[in-house]
Amino acid sequence: MDLFEYQGKELLRKFEVPVPEGRVATNPDEARAAAEGLGGKVVVKAQVQVGGRGKAGGIKLASNPDEASSAAEQILGMDIKGHVVKRVLIERAGIIESEYYLSFLLDRSERDVLGMMSAKGGIDIEEVAETDPDAIARVHIPPLLGISDFHARELVFGAGIDAAARKEAIAIIPPLYRAFVESDASLIEVNPLVLMDTGRVVALDAKVTLDDSADYRHPYFSELKSAHEVPEQERLAKEKGLNFIKLQGDVGIIGNGAGLVMSTLDVVKAAGGDSANFLDVGGGAGAELLSNALEIITSDKAVKAVLVNIFGGITRCDLVAEGIIDAFGRLDMKVPVVVRLDGTNAEQGRKMLADAPDELLIAEKTMLGAAEKAVALAHRGTD
Repeated sequence: MDLFEYQGKELLRKFEVPVPEGRVATNPDEARAAAEGLGGKVVVKAQVQVGGRGKAGGIKLASNPDEASSAAEQILGMDIKGHVVKRVLIERAGIIESEYYLSFLLDRSERDVLGMMSAKGGIDIEEVAETDPDAIARVHIPPLLGISDFHARELVFGAGIDAAARKEAIAIIPPLYRAFVESDASLIEVNPLVLMDTGRVVALDAKVTLDDSADYRHPYFSELKSAHEVPEQERLAKEKGLNFIKLQGDVGIIGNGAGLVMSTLDVVKAAGGDSANFLDVGGGAGAELLSNALEIITSDKAVKAVLVNIFGGITRCDLVAEGIIDAFGRLDMKVPVVVRLDGTNAEQGRKMLADAPDELLIAEKTMLGAAEKAVALAHRGTD
């Protein structure tokens, strides 16, 4: 679960991580009142779960409440990378002396927590890593031992943080780590962490990702989720027990197993296409499950073709083929469906698909061949 910035800052505030004073507004009048309460000069920030807000015009400085109201009116309703702005964060403005980067994230390869810090804040850390990797200090923290003072000092001195900010920067690291661990987060990123002209070091932004599977330990997770609008397709997929993520392409994807689905996305890209979704049906691939999966995917008008990629291990491919054919009988299919079966009884399954009467149902033997066919069908008539 990716939090909005204002939610992330509320979380950090609970762990005594210093953040700017701010209020959320959903209309220009609320923005004006918030600015009045904060002393007039404020920053109006779009609340969307995506980066690049500033470049898109989603962050504006306002010198007084009227300007704050005007800025909110301009920002609310904006589309920023497919996310519509429905609320803004009004924060007290201040003079920034320096900007830094600080984050904690799960490092699954090392099976510990990775802390990163850089004196080059305010820009994408990926850009810093590419152009000046030595500018990023990295510290691995064993979860069973937790963070120590020497971890914080290693990050701050390794990153080359300004002398004026070192003491407060070192002090801010342990509570930020505590927020990461005790909230079951997979990422907490502060970019920028800033040194103000007052000498304070504060988290000017907060990108927080929480582990949904830990919501039973945190009753407030449900309150955080209530602010998030779940797309209809994702809501329906969750009700059907399917793992679904919406993407931006036109080739719908169905597979059994997260690794296989991820590989399928890569192969579709290599074939010159773009996937419309990630959908993992898990270990089962019966008629009802496949019917639900096809129904969810084809409800997206952007989908021009569907690629079903199934590896039959425990699951028999002939039963998968039977399920797909049955699903076609249940649904009024309008787009072609390319099916690649491999594994147990794959030949029998492919023959069943080839003998099926529906011309929109196409069997392919290899994953690359199926991807190329699906991409060609999706692009048919668009060139």
